[in-house]
Amino acid sequence: MKPKKRSRLRIKAGSYYFKLKRYMKWYFGNVTFANRILDDHLPHSAASHATPLLRKLKNVDMWLQHNKIKNLQIAIPRLHQVVIAPGETFSYWKLIGNPTKRKGYVEGMVLYYGTFKPGIGGGLCQLSNLIYWITLHTPLIVTERHRHSYDVFPDANRTQPFGSGATCSYNYLDLQIYNPTDQPYQLLVYMDEESLHGEWRTTRKPAHYFEVYERDHRISQEYWGGYVRTNSIYRKKFNLDGELLADEFITGNQALMMYQPLLKAKAE
Repeated sequence: MKPKKRSRLRIKAGSYYFKLKRYMKWYFGNVTFANRILDDHLPHSAASHATPLLRKLKNVDMWLQHNKIKNLQIAIPRLHQVVIAPGETFSYWKLIGNPTKRKGYVEGMVLYYGTFKPGIGGGLCQLSNLIYWITLHTPLIVTERHRHSYDVFPDANRTQPFGSGATCSYNYLDLQIYNPTDQPYQLLVYMDEESLHGEWRTTRKPAHYFEVYERDHRISQEYWGGYVRTNSIYRKKFNLDGELLADEFITGNQALMMYQPLLKAKAE
């Protein structure tokens, strides 16, 4: 997967095209999107997780991460306590809207073709990553998710499999989640001083639990000299007695590594 260089004009034209296509799907498609906010929390937790707000990333100034927190503070109220009724679809960007400077968003870190740069609304991928991860631990179905094409930073205290996130870019790289069950699911997202928290809640105690894991993780050197990192994400489904009911493939990942994978091993 040797990277292809694209002109700024081509990138901008493509962005406009896909944004228009997304608007057409939102407003003229046959999908029923979730938009109801419920102040009372549904009684049972289906899945929850938390991720640290600040991480030490190579060559990344901390002000970008502090600005990310400001952006999350604006976006979170658009998602917190939203309910996906049976048959409805959650759309990350349809709920949040366009993260513009006019709305108070500031420059955070934006991944851009294998590197990073400051960009208005940067850092919201942490929120989409978290929502995707907790969704994999529920019966909800992810109908749209986009993987990262580049592996920009070396692993640092990783607690989740590589490639278990969901990149986002307004509005054409969306995260969409469908509720195929007969009960509503409510999303809770909030921050404390150290972490971003996410939780799915529902009306009945879950009858199953899930374990998400990776297979076939490998790093290979390509003929042109670069390195590619690949793996497959799987999910096990158990009943409450611990009996394995299913072991299913979720997605495959392939990302171009933007750092030398052997540097850490050599240092040791």
